[in-house]
Amino acid sequence: MKPPAHTDYTRGRLDEADVGDDPFVAVTRWLDDAAAAGVDEPTAMAVSTVDDAGRPSARNVLLRGLDHGFVFYTNFTSHKGRDLAGNPNCALLFSWLGLQRQIRVDGVAERLDDATCDDYFASRPRGSQLGAWASPQSEVIVSRDVLDDAVTETEARFAGAAVPRPPHWGGFRVIPATIELWQGRADRLHDRLRYRRAGDGWVIERLAP
Repeated sequence: MKPPAHTDYTRGRLDEADVGDDPFVAVTRWLDDAAAAGVDEPTAMAVSTVDDAGRPSARNVLLRGLDHGFVFYTNFTSHKGRDLAGNPNCALLFSWLGLQRQIRVDGVAERLDDATCDDYFASRPRGSQLGAWASPQSEVIVSRDVLDDAVTETEARFAGAAVPRPPHWGGFRVIPATIELWQGRADRLHDRLRYRRAGDGWVIERLAP
């Protein structure tokens, strides 16, 4: 394989004066920048988990809430759901390569309460609601027909009625211990500013690239 052409990162810089004391304000600003720039799925983030044998796994999900943590929803019996049940330590990664930016998050996932999950589930399109019942997420199925048949059966089951939230489906909030903003710079001398939790507040540290 021929090495790809070198790309120098010159789109921006990141100084301590550019960020405030609250990392969630900084993250929100960068999410808004990504959306304004027309990034596809700007709220997509990789969630990395570890199973009970210490094997890591990563996949993309969509950020569905940002308060004092990062919220996403999934099937609790999925690969990531099982991993987080056994080990709630996890990492998140937002990648906006066109903006030469990343956000890295290390933290602990906690399950959301039933009322919050119910409210969010009720806001989803009906097709997504039916899919949450029909799909045995992360399980082996012999063909696409198995999934399509399960959707048809689920449609018939809830015909003419609201679709309730499945008991195996809900949300996690990742409570961060660290949040790092990464801005590409020329000559691979990137800017990295990390918020590290310290008591009730945050310490801002610059990391070498």
